[in-house]
Amino acid sequence: MQRYSAAKLLYHAVTGKPWPRAWRAPEPKPHYDHVVIGGGGHGLATAYYLAKNHQARSVAVLERGWIGGGNTGRNTTIVRSNYRLPESQRFYEFSLRLWEGLTAELNFNVMFSQRGVLHLGHSDRDMSELAERGNAMRLAGIDAELLTTKEIAREVPLLDCSSQARFPVHGGLVQRRAGTARHDAVAWGYARAASALGIDIIENCEVTGFEMKGEEIASITTSRGSFEAGRIGLTVAGHTSQLASFAGFRLPVESHLLQAMVTEPVKPMIDTVVMSGAVHSYVSQTDKGEIILGGDLDFYPSYSQRGSFARVEEVAAQAIAMFPALSRLRLMRCWAGIMDMTMDGSPLIGKTPVDNLYMSGGWCYGGFKATPASGWCLAHTMANGEPHSLVAPFALDRFDTGKVVNEKGPGPVPHIH
Repeated sequence: MQRYSAAKLLYHAVTGKPWPRAWRAPEPKPHYDHVVIGGGGHGLATAYYLAKNHQARSVAVLERGWIGGGNTGRNTTIVRSNYRLPESQRFYEFSLRLWEGLTAELNFNVMFSQRGVLHLGHSDRDMSELAERGNAMRLAGIDAELLTTKEIAREVPLLDCSSQARFPVHGGLVQRRAGTARHDAVAWGYARAASALGIDIIENCEVTGFEMKGEEIASITTSRGSFEAGRIGLTVAGHTSQLASFAGFRLPVESHLLQAMVTEPVKPMIDTVVMSGAVHSYVSQTDKGEIILGGDLDFYPSYSQRGSFARVEEVAAQAIAMFPALSRLRLMRCWAGIMDMTMDGSPLIGKTPVDNLYMSGGWCYGGFKATPASGWCLAHTMANGEPHSLVAPFALDRFDTGKVVNEKGPGPVPHIH
C-alpha cells in the first residue's frame, strides 16, 4: 500500500493540493476484448482476475456513475460462509478464503475484521434448524459452533438474554471466521490493482443499449460513445434485469429495496455481528463506532435507493428489542440498496441466452460477501466461455430444469414465497 509521511499529509492539508489518483482515468478505446459493465466490487474484481488469472489486457470496466457508488457502497459489509447446501458452501467458503488474503493480494487494506457472525435462535425449532446448518457446515470443513443462552450472554452482554425479553434467546450458531470489511476500501483496492494491470476504468459512462448481430452483441451504446467487445460481463446488481432487456431476454428476478441505517458513533459495545431471522434484524458496530442496523426487504419492486420512515421505525424497534441500550442513540443516516431477488435465494452466474454475454447477478442478500469469488468465477467464465465449476449450479437454466438451489441461509429471513 502506498504510504504517506506526516509531512506529506500536512502539505496536502495546508495547500489543498489534490491527492494523486489511485487509478487511471483513460479515454475509452473503440474496441476491447472484454468489457465488464458495472464498476462496483463484483465488476472490478472480475476485471482484476481477468488480467491477473487469465492475462487479459484489453479490458474495460464501464461505470455509469463513480466507482463504488452503487450497491457496493449501500450494504452492511457482512462476510460469511455459514450456508446449509453444498453448492452454496463451496462457493461462499471459497470467497471467505479469498477475503482472508485480500489485503495482501491487493496491497490495500480492505479492513477485513473476523469478528464473527452470530445467528440467534428464539425457539426449539430455530435451534433445531441452526444445529442442522452447523452440522452441515462442519461436515464441509467450515467452522461452526452452537452456543447456549448463557454462553451468548457472556459473549454479548448487551444482548437481552433474559426470560423477559420480547424475543427470548434460546441459543445461537456462530461462525468465528466470519466478520465485516470496509466496502469502499474493497472497491478502491480492486480498482487500483486492476488499473495497475492495464484495465481501463471508464466512469460516468452509462450503458443505454446494445446493437445486436444475430445471437451476439455487436456493440455497446453508452453516454460516452459506442464500444465493440468480444465478450461482455454484466455486474450491475439490482439493475441486471434492465440491461438484460436491452439484449432481448428476461430474468427470473424481482428488484426490491433493502434498507439499512447507522447511529451516531459510540465507544465499543458490540464486538460481533448479531443476526436474528425471527426478529428480522441484524446489528453490528463499525470501526468508527457507528451501530449498523438492518432488517428485511421492503417487499415492493423499486429502484429508488431511498430509505422510508416506516421501515426505519420497524428496524429500530427490532434492534432495540434485541439491544435495549440502543434506544438512547440517535440515527445519523439511512439508505437502501437494490436487491435482485431470485426465486430460490441463490445467485445467477454464468452464460446468458446471448452468445457473448455473461452475467453475475440475482445476489439477493449475499452480494457483498461474494465479491472476490464472484469476480474470480465470472472472469474464468468470460475467459474460457464455460462456467467455473463453483458456479455451475447457479446457471440461469436451473429454473427450466428444476435444479434450484433452495438455500435458507442467505439473509435475515428465508425469501422463498
